[in-house]
Amino acid sequence: MERLTRAELQARNRARVLTAARDEFTERGFRDAKVDAIADRAGLTRGAVYSNFPGKRALYFSVLADLAEREAEPDGLRRSSSASGETPVGEADAETNDAGTVDLGTPAAATAREALGAFARAWVSRLPLATDGPARLGMDLMPEVLADQRIRQPFAQLMKLNAIVLGLALERLDGHARARRRVRVAETALTTLHGVSQMADAAPGFVEPFDIVAACAGLADLDLGDRWDPPHLPFVPRARPAREPWSPPLAVDAVRGEPVPLARDGVVAVLGLHRLEAVEEAVRAMPPGGEVTAVLVTGDAGELGPLARLTLADLRACLRQVLPAPAWPRLRVVHDDEGAVAAAAGVTAVSDGTEAAVLVRSGRVVARADGYGACHAAASAEL
Repeated sequence: MERLTRAELQARNRARVLTAARDEFTERGFRDAKVDAIADRAGLTRGAVYSNFPGKRALYFSVLADLAEREAEPDGLRRSSSASGETPVGEADAETNDAGTVDLGTPAAATAREALGAFARAWVSRLPLATDGPARLGMDLMPEVLADQRIRQPFAQLMKLNAIVLGLALERLDGHARARRRVRVAETALTTLHGVSQMADAAPGFVEPFDIVAACAGLADLDLGDRWDPPHLPFVPRARPAREPWSPPLAVDAVRGEPVPLARDGVVAVLGLHRLEAVEEAVRAMPPGGEVTAVLVTGDAGELGPLARLTLADLRACLRQVLPAPAWPRLRVVHDDEGAVAAAAGVTAVSDGTEAAVLVRSGRVVARADGYGACHAAASAEL
């Protein structure tokens, strides 16, 4: 039998803890679950659990993130339903296609209205019918977010980021000739759907899925007066010229679930979890054809890192069922818990308030900016 390396042993123990924690949280809920019981289930010591996760809440977020990322894979919805033994709302009428994935009857959308309706259908199809079991594992997420301001602020910015991604996709479906900003419509849709999820937990049977789908589709016709004119942008300092090599590490796009072409020309924005909405400044200022990548960093990778992965994976699970390839926004998102991409961009110290951006051209960093407005400064740099 081959001897495991330290890294392999740690990865195996981490997987055992996640599996044990998922079972414990499923049976007892977050509040009543005990770290000692999780350690016993995993066949490890309490210290081994804490060597992989800083606390019970970090472990809970990690369990939810792991499940969400599995579900966001192409066959994830079918796999998660089979594992739980429960049928989510809307899946009863679904069919399995030749690839073995669940077809929810949501072909690629051609308009913003179709996209919002399909997105809502994908969302409500994941709501469980039963009041217990694995499908109810996430019931304690929002109470934990509400309980701590240190969690609420990053969560609010993660919701902002999700709305920006969804809004940009809706704008691309509108067509470039008549596109208007759709981020506030996306915020309204996400607010509605998160409320639906809470009501499905608190009042089983109250939510009528088809009404929710129709209501979200109707949001496309609302004129919310959404305009992009932040008052601070004219006063943002210009980016500093630079001539530096650019050798980014390999990274995966949390929105698409595929490798990110970081070497391409464009803006790489390193953003702490308190400043995520600033990435829209780069997207709006970037010339056509340029890439924009948001690199998410945090001062608490153990607890907030899994929360970020969970939030983006939930979005991806619905978007992948809805958007045609041309409608995917040109914004990419990278989780950088280890700070490797940030370091390549010259940002060696990160926190939840980090805001820095570099402009990449022909394999080199040609401009950089830091602080408030950095994304706009880098994207609009005149060289």
